This record gives sequence, structure tokens and C-alpha cells, in this order.
Amino acid sequence: MAAKCVWALASANEERYHDSEWGEPLHDDRGLFEFLVLEGAQAGLSWRTILDKRPAYRSAFDGFDPRAVAEYGPAKLEQLLANPGIVRNRLKIQSAVANARAFLTVQQQFGSFDSYIWGFVDGRTLQNRWQTHAEIPAYSAESERMSKDLQKRGFKFVGRTICYAYMQAVGMVNDHTVDCFRHAELARP
Repeated sequence: MAAKCVWALASANEERYHDSEWGEPLHDDRGLFEFLVLEGAQAGLSWRTILDKRPAYRSAFDGFDPRAVAEYGPAKLEQLLANPGIVRNRLKIQSAVANARAFLTVQQQFGSFDSYIWGFVDGRTLQNRWQTHAEIPAYSAESERMSKDLQKRGFKFVGRTICYAYMQAVGMVNDHTVDCFRHAELARP
């Protein structure tokens, strides 16, 4: 069996996510919005919790269509707060709506959210060479810049640590440890 990042071995769901998705460069605006919502929902919780709730999130948030989420009003917010399949935190749910609205503005200004967000890494994955999971930082200069710019544009739950986790998830950084089989796969030009 190929070596894997240690965190991926905690559950079957995390292992599937690690093997097929985490760190894979993502350039689809809807997918980028999904991770924006999920990473914000994860604040203070484990990623496993969010991964396990991901199908319910997709259903509750209209397949992460930012146009639909941007239109959510008070009745939809109350419906979401009553949904046991997602994290029922009012501020996190409200942030998803605010982020959808800000997301649409960014799309208009930059042509796509992809063009905007990947600009923080000059359009290419930053290739790290961590030997152990303990070496991986909680944030970086890029995630700090991203966080400040997103906040300036009205995004919520986008601190530097959340932004770094986002960068890892969407492949803006390759943070698979060098012994992990995915590191070499994602290091290819």
C-alpha cells in the first residue's frame, strides 16, 4: 500500500477525500465556492465533521450555486438552522450568504472567482516539501494576504488559517508530505 498523509488514515471518508480530491488544483467557480462555505463551516470543528456532513450541505445549499445562496432570506436561514445535517451555527450560515454575494461581485470584477483567488499564488500551485505533518504551517504569507483581501471585499469566516486550509483543499499549495503518493502526483508540471 502506498504511503499517505497521516491525517488521511483517521477514517474511510477522509482517506477517499485525500486520495482523490485534497490538493488537486480546482479551477471551477462552483467548486471554489463550495470549499469557501465548507472551510468557513469548519472553523473550530474537525474537517472530518464537515466531510461527513458534505452531502447534506450540498443539498441544503442548492448544490453550492452562489446565485441561489445569495438570494437566501430569513425564511431560508431559519430552515437551515433547523437542518440537523449541517452545522447549525447562525453566524456561519449567515456568512455563507454574505460570501455568496461577495463571490458574485468578485466574479463580475475579475471575470471569474478562479482568476481572482489563484492570483494569490500567481496562478500555479506552490510546491512544498514537508517531511512530516508537524512541519505543515497553520497559515502562510499568501493566506494572510488572501484573508485580508477577502475581508476587505465583505467575506466572512476567512481568517488566515481558514484561508490556508482553503488553499490546501483547492490545490493552491501542495501540502502532501513528501512520502505520500499524492505529493509526487501533484508535483507534476
